[in-house]
Amino acid sequence: MNVWSSVAIKAAYLELLPAFVRSSKVKVDTQWVGMADIRKRILAGEVTDVVIGSAGLIQDLINGGNFDSRTRVDLAKSEVGAAVRAGARKPDIGSVEALKNALRAAKSIVYSSGPSGVYLAELFQRFGIAEELKSKAKQAPPGVLVGEMVARGDFDLCFQQVSELRQVRGIDYVGRLPREVQLSTVFSGAVHSRSAQSKPGSELLHHLASRESQRILRKHGLEPA
Repeated sequence: MNVWSSVAIKAAYLELLPAFVRSSKVKVDTQWVGMADIRKRILAGEVTDVVIGSAGLIQDLINGGNFDSRTRVDLAKSEVGAAVRAGARKPDIGSVEALKNALRAAKSIVYSSGPSGVYLAELFQRFGIAEELKSKAKQAPPGVLVGEMVARGDFDLCFQQVSELRQVRGIDYVGRLPREVQLSTVFSGAVHSRSAQSKPGSELLHHLASRESQRILRKHGLEPA
């Protein structure tokens, strides 16, 4: 069975998958794909058995007739956080004004190409500092963990789903965006309408969303959907 998934749930998924494989005896091949690329590949006619991505993406794929709405399962929720290189000074982002000041003071900023990155770009506009940040704030390529770019020293400050930041070594987690400007993204899964693995695909999604899986989701910075 082939699964294409957002990297946002990677750590929890990899911890939860072995139990499913043992009980189902189904071999699972997982690709970590950015959501823009998932959309592009599905629209180009590629077929995979299961896709896991933002709820918005999954619903769009269902609306397009490629995925079966009856198989959709909401798996987890994630919020947006920030990080710096390990050992670097952590900026204050505890309030909206502090976040604005941290953005202005940062020498370089990187944010994801997924839902959190789209939201950050909109937030810069709302703050009225988009033009000011234009020369130093960059969007990472699809599917990239921005924390790795900060760990290498390519950027000073990064923003991405908390669950994605927690997967990276060499960075220090700063915290979540202030509640007033926080974005909570639901990650969902569905089975392709042309999949020959519909039953195990649905069983995998229900396993990931099960009550027994909630502790693992929380361990990796996610909340049950």
